[in-house]
Amino acid sequence: MGAEENLENEQQVRNIVPDFGKTQLLAPHAVTVTAKGEIVDFVSRYFAPNGGVMEEPVTGASHTRLIPFWAERLKKNTMVAEQLSKRSGVIYCENCGDRVKMLGRAALYLRGEIFVS
Repeated sequence: MGAEENLENEQQVRNIVPDFGKTQLLAPHAVTVTAKGEIVDFVSRYFAPNGGVMEEPVTGASHTRLIPFWAERLKKNTMVAEQLSKRSGVIYCENCGDRVKMLGRAALYLRGEIFVS
């Protein structure tokens, strides 16, 4: 779980410079900042220094909360979002009531097998 901050516009989200000293005082929480997008429906950035991630490139975890948040405000269930981190990404979103669906490009970073006895 984390804290969400809704900013007034995309440029504010793009230009935010986090104070990681203050952010780390929110332990164990992360901080998500979001605003209505200029081209996409909404934009966001996600900071989790207490989880070892100063800024997440693109995260589905924060979008599980952002999709219902923006669906309610925009009065629509199908949306396009962009995470504005250095390694940004576009997420195609659908609010399905008690679940959300997300679609986007991903990079494979690990392949393996897990055996549970």
